[in-house]
Amino acid sequence: MMIRPHQKHPLWLAYKLHRLSGLALVLFLPAHFYVLGLALTDASALDGFLKWTSNPLVKIAEIGLVFLLAVHIFGGLRVLALEFLPWSAKQKTYAAMALATSFFVAISFLMNAI
Repeated sequence: MMIRPHQKHPLWLAYKLHRLSGLALVLFLPAHFYVLGLALTDASALDGFLKWTSNPLVKIAEIGLVFLLAVHIFGGLRVLALEFLPWSAKQKTYAAMALATSFFVAISFLMNAI
């Protein structure tokens, strides 16, 4: 696969991260709604699911989910800035700050979970 010159730009990575995080969140939402439905219909199944979530791999996946949510939120703020603020050379810095803040949110979640 040939990499085009515009795909080497750091904001291209920001675009891809925003798009992929949105896709991952879309795939997560049906499972989330299913579990919420268990709370209304089958308390024993919900208890079993909650016991399963204490698994360390699930905790790692939760950290990944929080990271994806933070990436998507801050990526959306970056897109809003692109649309409503005048272009400046600082936008690359803003994208890097959004990614760093996303990591900070995910690590904070991890530290709280431990």
